[in-house]
Amino acid sequence: MEPQLKDSVTDGVATVVIANPAKRNAMSAGMWRALPGVLDRLAADPAVRVLVLTGEGDTFCAGADISALREPGDEQQTLAVRAEEALAAFPRPTLAAVRGFCVGGGSQLAAACDLRFAEEGARFGITPSKLGIVYASSSTRRLAALVGPSTAKYLLFSGELIDAERALRTGLVDELHPVGELDKRVAEFARVLASRSLLTQSAAKEFADGRLDRDAHWAEQARGSGDTAEGVAAFLERRAPRFTYGS
Repeated sequence: MEPQLKDSVTDGVATVVIANPAKRNAMSAGMWRALPGVLDRLAADPAVRVLVLTGEGDTFCAGADISALREPGDEQQTLAVRAEEALAAFPRPTLAAVRGFCVGGGSQLAAACDLRFAEEGARFGITPSKLGIVYASSSTRRLAALVGPSTAKYLLFSGELIDAERALRTGLVDELHPVGELDKRVAEFARVLASRSLLTQSAAKEFADGRLDRDAHWAEQARGSGDTAEGVAAFLERRAPRFTYGS
């Protein structure tokens, strides 16, 4: 099978699957190049409320296709950073569902998601020090903001893999689940996210990611959305809210 990104949308949840099983779902240059376009298309679909990123089979992503690094220039890293930034900027909640190896570019993509759920036995690593590569400054800052400077330095200095339990302790993973239960939990939580106010989620995502200039924008969006009135009414009437922001 040719390396590819597969995507589908079901009940408001978009799923993007990294599929390159011959190389443990390593990202080829073509896959890095394609990801921003896939994300743009899904972001333009008002039916999409949540995005789940995962890997085909029992591996999330073993990183970039190392064979491409034999080519001159730094195009591979440039493509990877563009894909990472596009994922981080996706305007709905994003969740990485990780099983097996999540290494190099795989960890780069997982870190760019809002949340990461993993299966027991997953392994994480960021390995540029094994290849003599300077990890991009934006990727380094994102990793340090997620796990703290000390853990970021441990991962980047050593290139060593850590297990899912340590990833959970350090904040690289948000939830850890037994083998066979990850898909069920991800589907369940994605449904929860899809049922909540996109207005709240969108504002919270920007604020949590450090935007300092959007208070007035989101106050205006809240006034015009109707989500607050609907949420309060639904609470008082003891029914599920029908939020409409972004629809």
